[in-house]
Amino acid sequence: MKLKFLLLYLMVTIMHSKAQINNFPIYTGKDLGLTYTPNRSTFKIWAPTATNAQLKVYSQPLGGAPTQTIDLKKATQGTWVATLSGNYVGSYYTFCVQQDGKWLAEVPDPYAKAVGTNGKRAMVVDLNQTNPTGWAKDKGPQLQHATAAIIYELHIRDASIAASSGITHKGKYAGLTETGTKNPAGQSTGLDHLKELGVTHIHLLPFFDYNSVDESDTGKPQYNWGYDPLNYNTPEGSYASNAADGAVRIKELKQLVQAFHKKGLALVMDVVYNHTGTTEQSNFNQLVPGYYYRHNKNGKLSDATACGNETASEQPMMRKFMIESVLYWAREYHIDGFRFDLMGVHDIETMNQISAALHKLNPNILIYGEGWTAGASPLPDSLRALKQNAAQLKGIAVFSDDIRDGIKGSVFEAADRGFASGDTNKAESVRFGIVAATQHPQIKYNKVNYSKKPYAATPANTISYAECHDNNTLWDKLAISAPKATVAQRTQMHKLALSMVLTSQGISFLHAGTEFLRSKKGIENSFNAGDSINAIDWNLKTTNKEVYNYVQGLIAMRKAHPAFRMATTLEIQQNLRFLEAPLGVIGYEINGAAVGDKWKTIQVWFNGTGEVQLLPTALVQGFKSMVVNNRFMVGYGVKGMEIGGYGCVVLYKE
Repeated sequence: MKLKFLLLYLMVTIMHSKAQINNFPIYTGKDLGLTYTPNRSTFKIWAPTATNAQLKVYSQPLGGAPTQTIDLKKATQGTWVATLSGNYVGSYYTFCVQQDGKWLAEVPDPYAKAVGTNGKRAMVVDLNQTNPTGWAKDKGPQLQHATAAIIYELHIRDASIAASSGITHKGKYAGLTETGTKNPAGQSTGLDHLKELGVTHIHLLPFFDYNSVDESDTGKPQYNWGYDPLNYNTPEGSYASNAADGAVRIKELKQLVQAFHKKGLALVMDVVYNHTGTTEQSNFNQLVPGYYYRHNKNGKLSDATACGNETASEQPMMRKFMIESVLYWAREYHIDGFRFDLMGVHDIETMNQISAALHKLNPNILIYGEGWTAGASPLPDSLRALKQNAAQLKGIAVFSDDIRDGIKGSVFEAADRGFASGDTNKAESVRFGIVAATQHPQIKYNKVNYSKKPYAATPANTISYAECHDNNTLWDKLAISAPKATVAQRTQMHKLALSMVLTSQGISFLHAGTEFLRSKKGIENSFNAGDSINAIDWNLKTTNKEVYNYVQGLIAMRKAHPAFRMATTLEIQQNLRFLEAPLGVIGYEINGAAVGDKWKTIQVWFNGTGEVQLLPTALVQGFKSMVVNNRFMVGYGVKGMEIGGYGCVVLYKE
């Protein structure tokens, strides 16, 4: 009886706490955090369960006693507020609340827009003073349709830290603003390289303020990808020239954005709202314990992120925070797109509200994310932004792991091969990716590796890719899974893989350095492996110049031909048909004329075998060559055609 009573008591307690959380007052204003003017600063937090709240003002980012401690006044809808007269620019501040008779830790509020060293204290800044010259006229490039985007995923430090980069401000925001930088052989690096390559969007790994790098000593060897959020609305300090000064972080990041825009490059921000880098000590938990996170039925934190917690995007104030956060980044920093880490943790309704708000601000904005989780979530699958629910996401794309692993083999089995490395049994998964996971009458869905039905409503719902920062680089994966292949054979496999990505429908996505066979020395998860593993070796651009030229050519071909980036599912259904092909070969034809392409008809062929194959003469006769066996050979008349092992062929009629 005692055990039954205890269990009943626990259930009632949990239900009561959930009811309390769900009944919290919702703040409808848009002024949480700091509202600054030169004459006064107003500080406002949402902490409905607090019995008291304080603001502490400091003269330095770390250490020392507060110069002022101010009791906040309880205001409407669960908020606490204080207004200080005078100009507080340059001051640092924290909040702390009293909960159940106990004062919790000092933290910046979740809405903090500037912080000092290690993000321990927020900072008062005049945002107008952080704008570079000409910022009011700064604007990102405009694309006709999302499928015209070619995304290039890059880590800020990786881009410039190697000596071969020729970049002065190594590992910093400023490093990616430099022009005229060269590798030892005189080839362009950094920003000039990105422009020269021809991609449209640069996806930078997290540059919000994250937890894992000690900003007080950036001279010591430290490295992290940054997927451990600390302060969501402030730039990371280790990439700035002065981490202690929040205004410097902001200005230098804006200068990076402006430099990209001047080169015609859009910038995508990698955001990680699915979890916080710390749990009990997070800004969220120190102000409103438990509210911002999901819990299992036993009352313990759920963990669909495998990071110790998962946020509850369906909670009104978490949803409000996410929407206001991305809008702030888009407005203040002119961010052109957002990539959502573990987007499958978030609920569909929140993601669609985010998309609606961002597209209202900028109809050209690009939004995409990972349509999966790293564990089970208490929120039902039907409500979350999972890949299988992509058709319910409006103006949002999901990564296609179907084409990724169809091309190179499973990321979870290092030795597994894909179509590009000889496993032609994965051909249907590649075909599924070619049509961007949309409904197509020729796809045999029962043979697709992961998805047994189409999940994309339009090709703009799908990111087509072969690799990203996670798992082995494509070059390393090929070396591990095809150990008996020669370097020349693996190079052909690599080129074939990227040919598939850049000729498939949907939104193309490339991992930095893939254009010259980047390696991470076989390290599968390099999130903290350091510069010796992660730094981009710009000498590879010289060593593998032929591969670089080929990828550059593929990008140019995709940009020049709308047939490779159709906007609707109906267009794909009506104008792309798969052809009869030899065993181990994929072939398809596009009616280019119907979609406004200067090429009236296009054929694309992929050979997943290591052997030469003869393409059907009746099909290829009368075409001209564009790509032959992973090399550009433009304008040659075709009577018959052999396709080499691991080769790609692109043919056209004008």
